Amino acid sequence: MRIGADYYPEHWGDDVLVQDVCRMKELGVDIVRMAEFAWSRLEPREGEYCFDWLDRAVQLFGEAGIDIVLCTPTCTPPQWMFQCYPQIIQSGADGQPVPIGVRGHRCMNSPVFRNFAEKIIRKMVSHYRDEPHVVAWQIDNELEANHCRCPFCQEAFKKWMEKKYTSVEEINSAYGNIVWSGEYSDMQEVKPPTAAVLQWQNPSLTLDFNRYASDSTVDYVRFQQKIIREIAPDISVTTNNWLCENMPDFYDMFRDLDFVSYDNYPPVTLPEDKETLYSHAFHLDLMRGIKRQNFWIMEELSGALGSWMPMSPTPRPGMLKGYSAQAFAHGADAVLHFRWRTGCSGAEMYWHGILDHSNVPGRRYEEFADLCRWVKQWKEIEGSVVINRVALLYGSDQEYAFKLQHQAEGMYYMEQLKLLHDAFTAIGVGVDIIDEREALEGYDIVLAPNLHITKEAVTKKLYRYVEQGGRLLLTTRSGVKDSFNKCIMASLPTVFAELVGVRVTEYDVIGETTQTIQITDGAWQQAFEQTRELQWNGVDVVVTGSRWCDLLETDTADVLAEYGEEFYKGTPAVTENRYKKGVAYYVGTVLNRSAYISLAKRMAEECGLPYWEDLPLGVEVTKRVRDGKEWLFVFNNTMESKKIRTGECLQPFEMKVLL
Repeated sequence: MRIGADYYPEHWGDDVLVQDVCRMKELGVDIVRMAEFAWSRLEPREGEYCFDWLDRAVQLFGEAGIDIVLCTPTCTPPQWMFQCYPQIIQSGADGQPVPIGVRGHRCMNSPVFRNFAEKIIRKMVSHYRDEPHVVAWQIDNELEANHCRCPFCQEAFKKWMEKKYTSVEEINSAYGNIVWSGEYSDMQEVKPPTAAVLQWQNPSLTLDFNRYASDSTVDYVRFQQKIIREIAPDISVTTNNWLCENMPDFYDMFRDLDFVSYDNYPPVTLPEDKETLYSHAFHLDLMRGIKRQNFWIMEELSGALGSWMPMSPTPRPGMLKGYSAQAFAHGADAVLHFRWRTGCSGAEMYWHGILDHSNVPGRRYEEFADLCRWVKQWKEIEGSVVINRVALLYGSDQEYAFKLQHQAEGMYYMEQLKLLHDAFTAIGVGVDIIDEREALEGYDIVLAPNLHITKEAVTKKLYRYVEQGGRLLLTTRSGVKDSFNKCIMASLPTVFAELVGVRVTEYDVIGETTQTIQITDGAWQQAFEQTRELQWNGVDVVVTGSRWCDLLETDTADVLAEYGEEFYKGTPAVTENRYKKGVAYYVGTVLNRSAYISLAKRMAEECGLPYWEDLPLGVEVTKRVRDGKEWLFVFNNTMESKKIRTGECLQPFEMKVLL
């Protein structure tokens, strides 16, 4: 378990650098990340390299016993490169170059850009490969799927399509291009979607373009990784990610990297509404599930957030330590806080670090110091891992298809995953969030919400899993489309109908309603959730459905819950089907939080999975194991004190470690 910070020596003079190294050493910081945005300082003019300032930082941190993650600075090419080589600039959805700004606006496919990128990477890795305290390299920064439409990328997309399809006739058939006279007559007509409203394009084209865009980013990562490994074959290599607008397929992107890194910014203001999910336990479990191994937090919350939006409130006392401890509990082996000191210039000058602009150590600094001491106390946990018996399936295609064609107002793919993850977290049962293509051996329960895009291999795997005794949960909007993003002409849930033993006879899209409220200075709109009451015998909580209502007709399934109102009163909404040796559940609506928790308890009981019956809402229990020894982490992720079964009282954002 390592604790660290992100540091920018290029922003400060030598006197500040010396002071910062001394302070970090005193606190017990043992790792820093540097140089991800420093290309202009590393290569101030084309072909002229300057590493003296970074050498000084590497020297001082190394002498202090602090290890270093260095970054390839390719997210931010120097301004001279944009000026002299404008062909490296990304193009937007309209095919026109984007305003370059200063960050992330390079085209990953541009041969000119890749030539410059290879030169700087080779120079840096060669220069620092023998530095004993340089322990890892981070590739670029917060990579998104490459949705560039420049001439290079248009040609790359056409080649990607030619590799996947044998002819334009095959594309026309797969896409259903007869709609709106969209049929191609020649491969030269195949171009990325560029409509002002993406939803106007053929959904088959847009899904394939996103697949290409993800593959393009994966290729870019491999391009950099290959250079690094050629020069320094024994160094660890990663890249940092976040849940961005155009997410690449994380499972593909990290497949050949050594470990996953994530930029973690949990909320500083917790919602009062009990139905609102906010815990970053979901994000952490998603990161661990990408490679099904421990991961790093490359950026962690350190203070108020603000730059391109109004500043947030400052983190409450206990949040910095608590959120870092939460990450360790879910499998993080290192947590680096962003950033050590708050910047005094640039767009992120209000994205606060451990030290404020005053340069005077304050409350957050002292809390970070306490965190450093806490981590040192638990060195024995190093090498331990998280092992769970519940899997939640995530699919990159599912996420993008849902985003492309919204199913109901307020209904989102990630929300469906979070609701099920939260239900098991609320009863102290750990969840692995894994790729839908992964093997399912070792899991007692598999949760597979919104399998919107069907894939033959995934479908066969789920049938086999249940046949052999597994417990599977499917939800509404499953089996809707084929792998080309076209609707299947069959009763929902189509390919899963036999497995769950039900058919959808009709559905009611209830979404959210928007109400306009008049005020003195004008009007504003507020969204209100619509719900349907459900009748569920044996469940002692109020049960409602929202967003979407499948009206079910059972074949072999047993009914667990029925709708209690509207014209479909008495119609099944939640079912359970015995299939061969296993059980398949179907949830035909979006349940409220307490209902999902009740369902999680039922599923855990039926397969003999231990759980906490009376865990207070917002208290999280996770477990790390090593060599037969277990450490139980109990985290109070609320604004209130909570009492748990052991009789202990947990303060807000407090972590207890029980052997």
